[in-house]
Amino acid sequence: MNRNWKVACTAVAMAVSAGLQAAVLPEHQTNSAWYTDAQSKLTEKLATNNKFKAKNVILFVGDGMGISTLTSARIHKGQLAGNPGEEGYLSFESFPHTALVKTYNVNAQTPDSAGTMTAMMSGLKTDVGVIGVDEDIVRGDCSTVAGNEVITALELAEIKGLSTGVVSTARITHATPAATYSKSADRNWEDNSDMPEDAIAAGCLDIADQLVNFETYLESRYSGIDVDGIEVAMGGGRRHFLPRDAAFNSPDAQSDIEGDRTDERDLTAEWQQKYENGVYVFDQTGFDAIDTETTERVFALFNESHMQYEADRGNDIAGEPSVAEMTEAAINILDNNDKGFFLMVESGRIDHAHHAGNAAGALTDTLAFEEAVMTAVENTNQEETLILVTADHGHVFTIAGYPKRGNPILGKVVNVGSDEEATASDGTPYTTLGYTNGRGFYDLGDETNSDVSYGLDIAAGRVDLTNIDTTTPGYHQEALIPLSSETHSGEDISLHATGPGSQLAQGVVEQNVVFHLINQALGLVNE
Repeated sequence: MNRNWKVACTAVAMAVSAGLQAAVLPEHQTNSAWYTDAQSKLTEKLATNNKFKAKNVILFVGDGMGISTLTSARIHKGQLAGNPGEEGYLSFESFPHTALVKTYNVNAQTPDSAGTMTAMMSGLKTDVGVIGVDEDIVRGDCSTVAGNEVITALELAEIKGLSTGVVSTARITHATPAATYSKSADRNWEDNSDMPEDAIAAGCLDIADQLVNFETYLESRYSGIDVDGIEVAMGGGRRHFLPRDAAFNSPDAQSDIEGDRTDERDLTAEWQQKYENGVYVFDQTGFDAIDTETTERVFALFNESHMQYEADRGNDIAGEPSVAEMTEAAINILDNNDKGFFLMVESGRIDHAHHAGNAAGALTDTLAFEEAVMTAVENTNQEETLILVTADHGHVFTIAGYPKRGNPILGKVVNVGSDEEATASDGTPYTTLGYTNGRGFYDLGDETNSDVSYGLDIAAGRVDLTNIDTTTPGYHQEALIPLSSETHSGEDISLHATGPGSQLAQGVVEQNVVFHLINQALGLVNE
């Protein structure tokens, strides 16, 4: 009996290993597109090159791009192309390796961008609201910075002789980009006017100053090193680099006095004096004139504050490039270094649209971010470039109700088997997308600037949407809990990886593991 059982088991194992198991599946199953597509994707993953070491690393951070944002953007993308939407993928969702990432800060269950990005850049978690320092810091206390600084992946790449770049659609001094190059007891210390007098007196430096003088400060912290500074820095935030004097306004200044600095320093001029071989630009024309094959470095500040939302970009006074265009230019400059490069690209305005409660804006910027990722894939060698795509945190952004397949993701819920809008127990329709907290409902029509809502009264709670078109760019979803701004969420976010070393992105990991993936690929710490 036992021998016969063993023989039978052996026969089954041999049949399975020979691929005969397919014979037991009905033809309509094996011929189904669902079946063949899934099988094809698995085959692609199994065939992935198992190299671990990379020449280049590009880290993409979709600020606030939680799982519900990815799902909604995926559907939105498909529907814009005339499809039901649910069956599609964002480009990076097809990367061969994926992990879930825990986002909490050392002292916060729901994190902020300063603590999360410091974790990704340094390999250790820290407190909310601080940049480039460990958890022993006291936020806002300058005296606790010294001795608690951490070194970042970008700094290590500089020390190794790689080219480095930072690109963001937010202010280049904002938390996420700042965490690549600065050390600060408070993320809000973007220029000297944002700092308390005692912090300045104690010798703490504002974030804008740290960017412009990155090379000097890094060499002073570590004896015996010689670096050449960040080759590419592109984003918004011009006000933090200019004196509070109208004479220094840029041609596309939005304020009567663009600059915020009270120390009379023009850091854009200081940068140009320091790097005579560099190019400083502030508009689309200047950007378009960059020769990426001969230009050694670029400093670009395209807006007084954050860059425009993608949907609002055409309304910029002097024009500004898309995140995809900045990504391509950055790569083409950085890859002139035969040793390789490290580049961080942030799409910061996904987060801002969510804070304003405007799903349309957040999804539009997510799709612009996706285009930037594809631009990187198309402009790099997959055999030598590790590309990581992730977020710093999510938002209290929900996909709810029971809408039927293909129902407009920005629309009102229509249940399966129905052609009529579903109604809640109060007798009025409701949208698929919503926010747990925030400013609430606004019907702003074709308005593409998500931030317009901040000039209006908070309108949380239920509204009769019967005669409202919720698919317009200016529609802001209802929110349950009234707050001056919608908040981050604490759930895990995703990490998508391709290229050498990408196979280590798997399972559920702490956020600081992202640094270790970068280090493993580039061999930074051993240098």
